[in-house]
Amino acid sequence: MSMNRFSSFTKRRAIDDPASPTRSKRRMAIIVGVILVIVALVAAAMFMGDGGENAPAAAAEGDAQQAQTVTVIVPGRSEVARTLTASGTLAARRDQPVGIAGQGGRVTQVLVDAGDWVRQGQLLASIDRSVQAQQAAQLRASLAAAQADADLARNELDRAAQLVERGFVSKADIDRKQAAYDAAVARVGVARAQLAATNAQIGQLDVRAPTSGLILDRNVEVGQVVSAGTPQLFRMARGGEMELRARLSQQDLTGLSVGLPATVIPTGTDRRIQGRIWQISPIIDPQSRQGEVRIAIPYDRAIRPGGFAEALIESGVTNAPLLPQSAVLADARGNYVYIVNGDNEVERRDVRVGTVDDRGVTIASGIDGSEAIVARAGSFLTPGQKVSPRRQAAREE
Repeated sequence: MSMNRFSSFTKRRAIDDPASPTRSKRRMAIIVGVILVIVALVAAAMFMGDGGENAPAAAAEGDAQQAQTVTVIVPGRSEVARTLTASGTLAARRDQPVGIAGQGGRVTQVLVDAGDWVRQGQLLASIDRSVQAQQAAQLRASLAAAQADADLARNELDRAAQLVERGFVSKADIDRKQAAYDAAVARVGVARAQLAATNAQIGQLDVRAPTSGLILDRNVEVGQVVSAGTPQLFRMARGGEMELRARLSQQDLTGLSVGLPATVIPTGTDRRIQGRIWQISPIIDPQSRQGEVRIAIPYDRAIRPGGFAEALIESGVTNAPLLPQSAVLADARGNYVYIVNGDNEVERRDVRVGTVDDRGVTIASGIDGSEAIVARAGSFLTPGQKVSPRRQAAREE
């Protein structure tokens, strides 16, 4: 028992002794732990300080590295042909109705149809003339009888003139025979005029083309009874000449004049028909504020009166921005382009397109040519997006 107590006492003294190896190890472990904690706190403080001061710059640098590179163009202003675009209805330049000029009757034959070319005076349709033919025969007989009476009166007058010198016929008889002869001649004239009138009426039963041109419409059939009050039997375009009746705003009309060239494109075709303005309306519709321009064009099979067509009217030269077609976009709101502003951000700008040709797209309004326009791939951008612009020349060969 005394021995055990002595052993425990000895162990406690060994631990409490500052010079003991066990106690030194514990102290060292504590010191190392404290140092590690202090180092960790200092490192955390330094990290937080650097993050507060340099985070915006680092983020900006990251954004700059991630910004999409786009090609931009500053178009300036180019001298381009000023072309107005208009649309309207195709029609015959001179639409001629053809009807019956005489008393009319039953149609016996129709010789042409819509789409046929005819020459002036060509027979289009005939009307029954059996009654008029009998009247003409009667008048010819009356004319022959009147002529015979006139010949007889002439012979009697000649004989009486020979006898008056011998005293067998008085001067009064000569006067009566002269009057009889004059009356007979007058009756011949009347009969001849009546026959001519009847023949003219018979001629009116032939419906003929008033001019050379194209038959547009046929409204008569064999067996139909027609008269002077019957609506037009045919419609034709004089000389086959056509026109486009386009409507333009009051502002656009001020730059036009008779004789300017125009290209007409019928809807549904790729035909480009050359024509010229031959008439500009002297008045403006007070409701729409538009006026009519009539463009004369030669006949073409692609032209169908009543159809729709577009016209490109060349009205001089103007200075305007000229962009490649890839730079101009369109959506439900209309045409637009993307502009890169001073902060390298994308902005949408609505524009009005003028002409489109091999050179590019002429911008009528919306930009002045000094802007940095995204030249291509604009459909992959969004307004407000940061980009890295790369400028190119106004026109790439």
